[in-house]
Amino acid sequence: MADKKVALITGANKGIGKEIARQLGAQGYTVLLGARDAGRGAEAAEDLKKDGIDAHTIQLEVTNQESLDAAAAKVEAEYGKLDVLVNNAGIYIESAPASQTDVETFKKTYDTNVFGVFAATKSFLPLIKKAEAGRIVNMSSGLGSITQNSDPNWSFAAFKAVAYNSSKSAVNAITVVFAAELKDTPIKVNAADPGYVATDINGNSGPRTVQQGATAAVRLATLPADGPTGGYFDEDGTVPW
Repeated sequence: MADKKVALITGANKGIGKEIARQLGAQGYTVLLGARDAGRGAEAAEDLKKDGIDAHTIQLEVTNQESLDAAAAKVEAEYGKLDVLVNNAGIYIESAPASQTDVETFKKTYDTNVFGVFAATKSFLPLIKKAEAGRIVNMSSGLGSITQNSDPNWSFAAFKAVAYNSSKSAVNAITVVFAAELKDTPIKVNAADPGYVATDINGNSGPRTVQQGATAAVRLATLPADGPTGGYFDEDGTVPW
C-alpha cells in the first residue's frame, strides 16, 4: 500500500473533478476528493467506491489557507506523500461585458481560479516532493488562450468573459513559472484544457461530456518520466498560449 499512488483533486464532488477522480481511481490510484462541503464530498466518494475505486473525501476550501493547511496535514499523516495534485476547483460567475463587470466579481473569480490554484500548489508541494515523480495539473480552459482570444475566426471568439478568461490565462502563467522552478526535479507541471463540457458552471450547456473533459487532465496526471512539463494541452495536443 505504501507504493500506491495518491491523487488529490480539488473541487471533485461533481463534474469534471469527480470524473478525473473516477478515471484515476480506475487506474489504481487512491483518490482524494477535495470538496468545500464535506457531506457532498463523502457522497461522491461513496459513489466512486461502488465502482471499486479507493476514494476518500477531504474537506478543502482553496480560498482558505487554514483549510489548505489542515488538508495538507491530513494527507501527510495518512499517506506521507502526494503523487498527483489536480487544481480543478474553479468558478464562472459573470454575465456582463468587460466594461460592465464589477470589481468584486473580478476579485471573487481570481480568489478561486488564480489565488486558489497558487495557494493549493504551495500548500501541497512539500508532499508532492516526497513522491517518486509528482504531477501537478492545473485545469485551464481554451478561453485562457490569448492567441485564440485574439483570433476573430476562432469558434469561441464570442466568449469574452473578462474575469474568467483572464483568470485562466493567469493559471497558464502560474503553470509555466512552477514548471520552470521544478524543471530539475521529477515533478511535471502542466495546464489542461477540458473543452466546452456540460457542467454546472455553464448551466450544462457544453456539448462535451465530463468523460471527454477529464481526458487531458488524466493523461497529464499520469505522464511518464519523459513526458512534457510547462505545457498547455487538450486531448488532441498542444493549445497555443
